[in-house]
Amino acid sequence: MSTGDGVAGRWDGVDIHFGEEGGRLTYGSYLRLAELLDQQRLESDPPAHDELLFITIHQVYELWFKQVLHELTASRDAMLSGELWLAEHLLRRVHTIERTLTQQVDILETMTPQDFGEFRHRLSPASGFQSVQFREIEFLSGAKDPSFVKRFRGLTETEKARLGQRLEAPTLWDAFLVVLGKAGFATDTEDDVRDALRKVAGDRGHYGAVWELAEALVQHDELAAAWRARHVVMVERMIGTKPGTGGSSGAGYLRSRLDLRYYPLLWDLRSSL
Repeated sequence: MSTGDGVAGRWDGVDIHFGEEGGRLTYGSYLRLAELLDQQRLESDPPAHDELLFITIHQVYELWFKQVLHELTASRDAMLSGELWLAEHLLRRVHTIERTLTQQVDILETMTPQDFGEFRHRLSPASGFQSVQFREIEFLSGAKDPSFVKRFRGLTETEKARLGQRLEAPTLWDAFLVVLGKAGFATDTEDDVRDALRKVAGDRGHYGAVWELAEALVQHDELAAAWRARHVVMVERMIGTKPGTGGSSGAGYLRSRLDLRYYPLLWDLRSSL
């Protein structure tokens, strides 16, 4: 990344000098690279070659999860405030990230089952099942599951508080119902919502922004489903039918989540068009 050398100017009354001369902020200090690159710590002894890949991939996933939560929260808030263009824009960004999440599985699959077996036993009882940010994404998207908080004993108090806040806060679907209400539709019952969605779909000239937002939600739902499907196949390729390191049934549990849909009424709409 380069910003040029010796370029000066004023922005908002502040003197700005691009270039290393007299600089106080560097690429490494801005990104906290010393701290970031010190976080890939292997548990295997002697070090298993592919453990670094495994850690890196999952840390990158968590960074993307953080960004997805940032964008989905802002998209929900934009819907609640009536900024439909912004809500859709942010959802489209999430779609691109979700495609990246699925593609990253290809990198993980360059690790063979034998290579994974060299350090897998060191992971117990840690498990991807315990990803708090992933649960936050599901809760925010509309799939709230209070039982997760109760049955997962490894949560810190901070993590419990975060999940509790997500359980209490409006979801993307809640915000979309507000959008429908502001557009003049009743949303008290599922039949009301189904009727509203049919009218929106039938008059895209008048309800274009609402329709495009609904389609963006469906895309988010579809891409999340695609990631779950890709993930379970990868797990089966790596460990077959073995139980997960966290005590779950492994691929069996993941397969039980394949039919999850965040917005079933938007999917049902397809049958009536």
